[in-house]
Amino acid sequence: MKLKTISLVLFLSLFHFPACFASVKQPDFSGEFYPDGKAALSAMLGNFLEKASPNPVPGQVLVLISPHAGYGYSGQTAAYGYKLIKGRPYKTVVILGTSHHKPFSGAAVYAQGSFETSLGILKIDDQFAGKLIGKSNDIFADESAFSNEHSVEVQLPFLQSVLADFKIVPVVIGDCSLSACKIIASLLKEAIGSRKDVLLVVSTDLYHGYNIKEADQTDSLTLELIKKMDYEGLYYSLRDEKAQACGGFGAVIALNVAKESGYDKVELLNHTNSAVVTGRNTDGQWTVGYASIAVYNPEGDHMLNNQQRNKLLEIARGSIDTYLRTGKKMELAGDDPALKQEMGAFVTLNMHGQLRGCIGNLSASQPLYLTVRDMAVEAAVDDPRFSPLTLSDLKDVEIEISVLSPLKKVDSAENIELGKHGVLVRKGYQSGVFLPQVATETGWSKEEFLNNLCAHKAGLPQDAWKDRNTELYIFNAEVFSEKEKAK
Repeated sequence: MKLKTISLVLFLSLFHFPACFASVKQPDFSGEFYPDGKAALSAMLGNFLEKASPNPVPGQVLVLISPHAGYGYSGQTAAYGYKLIKGRPYKTVVILGTSHHKPFSGAAVYAQGSFETSLGILKIDDQFAGKLIGKSNDIFADESAFSNEHSVEVQLPFLQSVLADFKIVPVVIGDCSLSACKIIASLLKEAIGSRKDVLLVVSTDLYHGYNIKEADQTDSLTLELIKKMDYEGLYYSLRDEKAQACGGFGAVIALNVAKESGYDKVELLNHTNSAVVTGRNTDGQWTVGYASIAVYNPEGDHMLNNQQRNKLLEIARGSIDTYLRTGKKMELAGDDPALKQEMGAFVTLNMHGQLRGCIGNLSASQPLYLTVRDMAVEAAVDDPRFSPLTLSDLKDVEIEISVLSPLKKVDSAENIELGKHGVLVRKGYQSGVFLPQVATETGWSKEEFLNNLCAHKAGLPQDAWKDRNTELYIFNAEVFSEKEKAK
């Protein structure tokens, strides 16, 4: 009997039996809300996207509000938003749908497995989903909320047609109090942290009714609240039925996340309704409003907000002061997800307009706030070009911090943009680096910049950057100082 038991265990393990139970959500509305079959669906999506002409928006798009009716009604409007984000490097897309059939309170998450469409399989970002669950009764795992629910499903083929190499986090919103909306928004913001590769898609239609004039007036109010990012006003107007959006609580949540994360610009990409789309623009016909909206930050490529920058400047000064007084590192605890990311950084000290020290790491194996702490001290006492800073000197020192993006290898100097990119040159065991601001401060041409980098920083022949055996890496730096400390 014991031998048979062992044999059965081995048999099950060979076939990875537990994986067979990974949930794959099959489409419920293929052939109803959108064409069944890859060729027909791809052709329809391609036609929608070709006709869409959204106004371009600068910076980072965090939120996309998109309709969820049948593609024949709302597909062209939805295409405006998806055309806008086409090809952007999102890695996680959180889809905030709404429950049309199952009554419940809070937000239900499809926490693991995948969703399938005729365009392929979309895996769920279970790590991101896991950060949302178990911290509040207002958000929980429940796959049953997605059964016979179209609000999430209809967004998937559009996403598959414009993005690559991404995972999804499907969420269906039920009835929510304003406090529940804020709790869910807070958990989403915490899960996103400093990431710039997360998109929130709010799946919602607008007005539902039989009066054309009322449709225009109601949608006008709803859209105005969204444009103002007045998520509390939107919430109460939805409760009072002055505004209408069947996925309105998802919009409240997403606008809350965006506003708290520094995304403060809204672009209405397209707005229409079913009466206009069908040509039956008369009272008495059932009419539904559709809008495609982007919420973005024109400077959304920034890695840190003003509060986070100021915090790092305070850490840098405090760490130098502590070390000069005690000879010990300042004890720190970090609770900001952005400052807990492992990122490279340089700390530069200037005194009376002259360089007084500069030390940094291109990459890091510890949180950013600790890297800044350590590099500030090293710039103060360990830069071999200068004598150690004294406590009496510190009051005259101006601190500048450069937070660095990951290194990216480039094939040639043609890929380098002066003033935007820092550059690392490496040949054999010799290497050198210039921060992006070096080009701006010196006024060098690209050739002068690279010549000086090779000769004076890497100890190489000045034209070594032209050698095929020399490696060139670029990176971006977010540079800020006490001189321009944000209030």
